[in-house]
Amino acid sequence: MAVAQADPGSDPSGGARFFCTAGRGLEPFLMREVRARLEATQVEYISGKVFFTTCSDLPSMKKLKSAERLFLLIKKQLPVAVSSLHKGRILNEMQRFVNDDPGSWLEAISLWKKLLEHDPKREKVSQRDANPLKRKTGENEIIVAKKLKVEEKQEVAKDHGESQQDKLLQGSPEQGEAVTRTELQEQRLISTTEKATDAQNQEDLTFRVSCRCTGKVRKVITGQEAGRVIGLALMRQFGWKADLRNPNIEIFMHLSDAYSVVGIPLLRVPLASRTYIQTAGLRSTIAWAMASIAEIKAGALVLDPMCGLGTILVEAAEEWPDVFYMGADVSNTQLLGACDNLKAAGLTDRIELLKGSVTDLPLPSQSMDVIISDIPFGKKFKLGKDIKSILQEMERVLRVGGAMVLLLSEDHHRHLTDCGGGSIPLTSQGHIAEREMKTLLNPDRTGAPDTASPSQRASSLQCLGRMWPCGSLVPVESFKVSLGKTDAFI
Repeated sequence: MAVAQADPGSDPSGGARFFCTAGRGLEPFLMREVRARLEATQVEYISGKVFFTTCSDLPSMKKLKSAERLFLLIKKQLPVAVSSLHKGRILNEMQRFVNDDPGSWLEAISLWKKLLEHDPKREKVSQRDANPLKRKTGENEIIVAKKLKVEEKQEVAKDHGESQQDKLLQGSPEQGEAVTRTELQEQRLISTTEKATDAQNQEDLTFRVSCRCTGKVRKVITGQEAGRVIGLALMRQFGWKADLRNPNIEIFMHLSDAYSVVGIPLLRVPLASRTYIQTAGLRSTIAWAMASIAEIKAGALVLDPMCGLGTILVEAAEEWPDVFYMGADVSNTQLLGACDNLKAAGLTDRIELLKGSVTDLPLPSQSMDVIISDIPFGKKFKLGKDIKSILQEMERVLRVGGAMVLLLSEDHHRHLTDCGGGSIPLTSQGHIAEREMKTLLNPDRTGAPDTASPSQRASSLQCLGRMWPCGSLVPVESFKVSLGKTDAFI
């Protein structure tokens, strides 16, 4: 993929270039969000990443809900040539990332410092993110130089001394003193941005490099080898010092068959780790994406009839506050967990929980404007009549013209399409066009019918004529998303 190189500081009036990582299938949601929330331009994506230009500050970018991590872009260019399969030549070519254009690195560092300086709130790490920088062996590798080993030994010795101090600070269990090891780790992470903004020149920086190699590149070099080469080049070019444990700055690199990307993580804790959710259930980015499709309006009544730990309800209530939310579940354990999450988020006055079965909801017919739910993936409900009865009961309580957004396993999705619903026409990215979707949901709101092209009208009629085996429910849009080890459909 041929893309122009990034120059973060070349055009301040036009904004800087950033990118976010996203779960597979969530790229369309993130593209839509950066345009709406950050007024971003030059928005483009490749699998798992969305690139954009914006003038927004760091606090504004922290509000992104469908992103995993946020980076300041240093370089985005053609992939490293591996046709020769000569490791030495490839490593030599990688050094050119630094040596051929040192100015882009210095401009990126300068902008990175400004972003941190203008962030009024320092990052805080929640207890459930005890090791936010932990890496998988063989993927996010760290550069290693001889002098780093000496520094690491010194740091280990220092940490050993601090651990003894921790014990003294904690005191006996009866005293209940409040200085814990987790809090000390939290203070160290918070101090990282403070140290970075105090740096007076480039030589004061400490850094480390994490590199991920995929595709053919991975067969030739490892992430550790690539990271070492880049790290040594940075040390020679700028005089920076490598630090494995608590660097001022981390350099992230991804080498694939399609592109080479280099960036600076702007946050130590992923955007997807919500501070307002105490116990995580469904991944927050998926929950937010589901709520965003429903186009929730002020004053609406929103129901999750299988709420579990309440992640969908919390995400929706955080983003769309002037709405009344209701969650139901048959499990007392899940409802207790959901109650804890509501208390932690301060949303107990806007979300009501009740115990009830999704096949027999204690609600009047046509009483809900929106239904959003994660259908269990076969552990509680079998395919066949159960899934059909679930949809029929949801349809009963949903008002005419209301919206229903479901997360279905591949088996559930296949069953519904095989039993007469047909499949929704998808693009190569696994979803239909946003304009077509809005035309289907609410044709009057997207303009007069004659503004749509003949192909759009034909596709709309085709979708509307393809009824599910559940009364008046009409399938409108489908997104295939990744849940990690498995895929699902929104």
